[in-house]
Amino acid sequence: MRLICGPDTFALAAAEDALRVILYGQPGANDRGSAGDAVKGEVLRHRIEPAPRAWDLLSIALSVITADFAGLREHSPDGWTREFDIDIAVADPAFWSGQAVPLAEALAFLTTDRWTLRFHEGGMLPAPPRDAVRPAEDCVVLLSGGLDSLIGAIDLTAAGRRAFAISQTVRGDADKQVDFAARIGSGLNHLQLNHNAHCPGVQESTQRARSLVFVTFGVLAATGLRRYYDGLSVPLYVCENGFIAINPPLTGGRLGSLSTRTAHPEFLTRLQRVLDAAGLRVDIENPYAAKTKGEMLRECADQALLTAEAVRSTSCGRFQRFNYHQCGRCVPCQVRRAAFMAWGGGPDTTGYVYGPLGKNDDDHSGFDDVRSVAMALAAVAADGFDVWLGNALGSPMIGNRAALKAMVERGLAELRRLHGACGVT
Repeated sequence: MRLICGPDTFALAAAEDALRVILYGQPGANDRGSAGDAVKGEVLRHRIEPAPRAWDLLSIALSVITADFAGLREHSPDGWTREFDIDIAVADPAFWSGQAVPLAEALAFLTTDRWTLRFHEGGMLPAPPRDAVRPAEDCVVLLSGGLDSLIGAIDLTAAGRRAFAISQTVRGDADKQVDFAARIGSGLNHLQLNHNAHCPGVQESTQRARSLVFVTFGVLAATGLRRYYDGLSVPLYVCENGFIAINPPLTGGRLGSLSTRTAHPEFLTRLQRVLDAAGLRVDIENPYAAKTKGEMLRECADQALLTAEAVRSTSCGRFQRFNYHQCGRCVPCQVRRAAFMAWGGGPDTTGYVYGPLGKNDDDHSGFDDVRSVAMALAAVAADGFDVWLGNALGSPMIGNRAALKAMVERGLAELRRLHGACGVT
């Protein structure tokens, strides 16, 4: 699929089948896509002054998320893997052309698609704001409305860090993001941004590229801090439990595989290398890479606040699909339910659509994700953990393998306890 992405002033001869995507503006025609107009408005309204290459990275991320929406997986030859060919207008095309391959490789890992990126002059770079505001926070934390990011923000604040909370506005979670930010410490400086990516026609639902946009929002904010302006590096915290981050293959096929690789160490390492090459002094960190979700809950620094707010957080991979209720049966929901059991902080009153996982029908124990976890547990019991895990930690970009391996084993133990309590067989 071919896309041409840039401001409405960007001119490039288009192939007949290319989708024109207007960045930082409105589409202007029914056969065009658009993304980023609201982001630009919010950043300028807050008088934040991000680094120029952070703006370029945002242009790239917005182009990628729009492509992710536009390319339907069902139309690909294998029903999954898509091919994207994207021309993107940036302010520094010479630099980004040298990063086209590393970026494409990072995207291929993130979305399991094939990407070709080309960069051109004509990208949007706003004029510096008058009386720029440079927030005094010493780090940035992504605050999604999920349980892991809630714990991360709580722990950072308890440790004495002053975190600038950045959210990607998602329908059903926006109010939670505001409430969580307000309740942590004496209230976090909080900025909500929305990519507003739109393409004509039916949109793909898997949205694996959303991770790049969210992290890029964090990079954009980090380069606007006083600390960054003073020449120092800024930590960007992407808080996710290690089991979900590693995305272990539950079965030999795609059945039951987790839907995102947002915090996978290989993706974060690849993206960090691009940031380093760009001279963007932002260090991506996941403090919970070797922790299970249950361990995150048990070790949270403010148990009273966590007890009050945890049940309101979102973990479900199908949250919007079920009218903003958590399904209870997808892999992220199972990990969440297992973590609540391991925590022991009180009953899990989330109110799942499919509660009794052991019920013998297609909606419960027969559902793909529930069967996949059950099959993984059975495979470990029959063949051993090492055989089941295979090469999941084999990437040369993954360090500390022993700690990660032990964490995955503990994560499976949490799931085993959940399935046992629910009577899944």
